[in-house]
Amino acid sequence: MSEEISPYVFIYVKSFLLGIIQGFTEFLPISSTAHLKVVPYFFGWNDPGVSFSASIQLGSAVAIIYYFRNPISSIIDSLFTIFNHQKVFKDDNAKLSIYIFVASIPICILGLLIKLYWPNYSYSNFRGLFSIAITSILMGLLLALSEIYGNRKKLFNDINLKDVILLGLAQSLAVFPGVSRSGITLTSALFSGIERKTAARLSFLVGIPAISISGLVELFTLFRTLSAIDILPIIIGIISSFFSSLFAIDLFLRFLAKHNTFVFVYYRLAFGVFILSAL
Repeated sequence: MSEEISPYVFIYVKSFLLGIIQGFTEFLPISSTAHLKVVPYFFGWNDPGVSFSASIQLGSAVAIIYYFRNPISSIIDSLFTIFNHQKVFKDDNAKLSIYIFVASIPICILGLLIKLYWPNYSYSNFRGLFSIAITSILMGLLLALSEIYGNRKKLFNDINLKDVILLGLAQSLAVFPGVSRSGITLTSALFSGIERKTAARLSFLVGIPAISISGLVELFTLFRTLSAIDILPIIIGIISSFFSSLFAIDLFLRFLAKHNTFVFVYYRLAFGVFILSAL
């Protein structure tokens, strides 16, 4: 009996741990998809795949909605005013809702194009360890440059549509493992001169549509192809990613209130070099 149960227990434990990794790395500028690819490799586990990795991101999406539930509630209320008031852009919450929408367009379009016209993307070189290592190093250097050359003086009221468009274009690169959605959007915001904590909050909020849509699409795909017992590990991963995401969001915002992001730059460089040395 134990021999029959053990493999399932291992699958559940593995899903729980991958959910922890997903949630903790999703909102730190170190790439969750890269870690979900690299960690199983070094532990000798099977690659969880794009569908599993994207599905457990739903826990992170729910976590950020819960963490920012009050601002999001105000944003939703302001959305309704768009259809009723002409001076909607004077409302910060309405402006933020439009910024989130605009910033989400590029990654949604690119993700859809990949889904439709690049069916073998999951097995492409872009998801290989060498590509992840090089990307991690390059993105780490880019984050360092944004810290050095960004003046970090802009608060929310100073952000303009150009800043948001650039952030949205940057976010679209997150479809490639190793880029880090939070990392590249934070980098873009810092280059635009946005203050660190404001940049992080904006990065978190604009990521909600992209994370939610990709997660729901992949989860729906899995529901159509897997049995109920095979879905359970995914549910476990979603739950564990929710709780670890809450911890990571709060930790990162508290950290940025007093520190710069160079510790993550050093981590990304070390992460990339470690992968290259192990290949």
